[in-house]
Amino acid sequence: MEDKTALSIVVLVKNEESRIKRCLDSALWADEIIIVDDESSDSTVQIARAYTDKIFTRRMEIEGAHRNWAYGQARNNWVFSLDADEIITPELKEEITRVLSGNPLENGFTIPRRNYIGDYWVKYGGWYPSPQLKLFRKDMFKYEEVAVHPRAFMPDPCGHLKCDLIHYSYRSLEDFLNKLNRQTTWEAQKWFNQNKPMKLGRFLWRTYDRFMRTYITKQGFRDGSVGLAIAFFGGLYQFVSYLKYREIIWNLRKKK
Repeated sequence: MEDKTALSIVVLVKNEESRIKRCLDSALWADEIIIVDDESSDSTVQIARAYTDKIFTRRMEIEGAHRNWAYGQARNNWVFSLDADEIITPELKEEITRVLSGNPLENGFTIPRRNYIGDYWVKYGGWYPSPQLKLFRKDMFKYEEVAVHPRAFMPDPCGHLKCDLIHYSYRSLEDFLNKLNRQTTWEAQKWFNQNKPMKLGRFLWRTYDRFMRTYITKQGFRDGSVGLAIAFFGGLYQFVSYLKYREIIWNLRKKK
C-alpha cells in the first residue's frame, strides 16, 4: 500500500451527493480527510462515510468563521482546503507530496484553478489561472469572519504551485444565476452591517468597470458567449448588490 501524505484535507459540504464521491476519490492519498457538513438533506454524509469517519455536522452561518472552525479540527499542521466541487489532479497530488516532503519554509501555497461552467473550461476574463491559497499551515492561516467572500490572512512567505486544481464552479448558467442571487443578498447585508456609505453613481461605475475589465482587459471575449455572460453577470453583481442594500434600508424606514 502506498504511504499516505501527512496532510489534512478539509471538505465543507451541503447537499453534494452528485459531486462528493469524485471529490473524495481525488483526496485518498492524504492521511486525514475531514468532512464538515452543513446539515445536508440528501445522501452526502452517507457517501462520505465510505471515505472517513471524521465527519462533523455544523450549520454554516458565517462562512469565514465556519471555515476557521473546520480547519481547527485537523490533526496535521498542513491543511488542504478542498471544496466538494473541486478535484485534485494526479499531477497536483504529486507536486504537493513532493513539496511537503521537503519541509518547506513557506507558510502556505497558492494553487492555480481550472474553472468550469458545466463542461466548459473558462480560460479568460481573469478565471484562469486564478491562483487560490488552498494549502497552508493551520497555525499560520485564518479567514476573515464574514458571510460572503471572506479574505484569507497568512504571513509571508507564500509559495506558488504550478499544477492545476479542477473546479466545477457552476453546473450551468442557471446555477451561476442562482448563486449570484444568493451572494448579492449576502453582500448587501454585509455592507449594511458594516454601515458602509453607498452611492448610486459609484455602483454604476463599478458595474461598467467590472464588465469592461472582465470582457476587454482580461480578454473574456475570447471565451465567446460564455465570456460575454460572465462579464455581464459580473457587472450585474455590483448593481444588484447595491439595489438589495437599498432595499434593506427602505424596509427599515417603512417599519419606523
